[in-house]
Amino acid sequence: MKMNEKIRLGIIGAGNIGNVHIKTFKKLSADIDIVAITDSHNPLAQLRAAEHGIPKCYMTTEELIQDPDIDAVVIGVPNQWHAPLAIQALRAGKHVLLEKPMAIDVPSAREIVRSQRETGKVLMIPHQMRWEWLPMQVKQQVDKGALGEIYNAKVGWLRRKGIPGWGTWFTKQEESGGGPLIDIGVHMLDLAFFFMGDVKPLSVFGSTYAEFGPKKRGIGTWGTPDWNGSYNVEDLATAMIKMDNGSTLTIEVSWAVHMDTDAKHFVHLMGTEGGASIRGTQGKLLTEAFDRATEVELVTPDNDEGGRIRLSRHFVECIREGKEPTTSAMTGYTNNLILDAIYQSSRTGHEVILDWSF
Repeated sequence: MKMNEKIRLGIIGAGNIGNVHIKTFKKLSADIDIVAITDSHNPLAQLRAAEHGIPKCYMTTEELIQDPDIDAVVIGVPNQWHAPLAIQALRAGKHVLLEKPMAIDVPSAREIVRSQRETGKVLMIPHQMRWEWLPMQVKQQVDKGALGEIYNAKVGWLRRKGIPGWGTWFTKQEESGGGPLIDIGVHMLDLAFFFMGDVKPLSVFGSTYAEFGPKKRGIGTWGTPDWNGSYNVEDLATAMIKMDNGSTLTIEVSWAVHMDTDAKHFVHLMGTEGGASIRGTQGKLLTEAFDRATEVELVTPDNDEGGRIRLSRHFVECIREGKEPTTSAMTGYTNNLILDAIYQSSRTGHEVILDWSF
């Protein structure tokens, strides 16, 4: 592809997240043309096409993926379809922006990695949180050595009353892969490894709980409930991950919990020379000077363009320059490996040693 040519983009999934990607990529119109869209509910795809002036509206994903005039696709569909569609698109010669989690489980994630390696196409997971202003500022300080060695980190996202789409694919393990751990916890894992750098997780000990969903309590406002459906995922998960350099990471996530929480995600980094804390849109760098605890407040500027624009621009750059995305197929695989291990540890009550064999 020539540097001055626009990337022709197809959208698979016309729901809320697909619409977010459409609106974002339209802001990069100098680099991107959105040329096609499809959805399992075709009237919704037709609506999006009309709203955004997308010229092609396909009845099936197969038709869109096989379109030779499409260079790249965005996949924003329920979790169970991530791997089949990503593999199909890669093998059809498309670059792929694949919504989180990369796959529903480790075997599916492994097949995505293999397909990406064999085809050489770009595959990126759009973890927008690492592209937000606060994490990027903290990462700069980490890379400069201001925190020293990060030996412990704590991340989480606790929603008090936020179970999405009760009875739909969100709350069915066979279709989603899990509850808040695989839904929002995967974002926090990505953020943690963004900061902790080149560390390799070795073992996991975790527990999951389902105290609200089975009783149809803790229902949030996201998604439309299907009261004839079912709920067989967790509504809270907690775990500790140990790394090859001796550092540790703890994670807590919930869709519903009896806790005084403002539903903001949080990150606490503990380093030998300093620390950092992020809670929602507020952040601090922490250290010690003249034998006193000191801190510097970080506040996202009002004119910040936003993380989604930056991640979308990174996807464009990776396609044009043949670069590996910062959230590559292997970062997605690492997350899936940890997620599966937490669920396994909860079932068995034992620590799980991660198996990195491919």
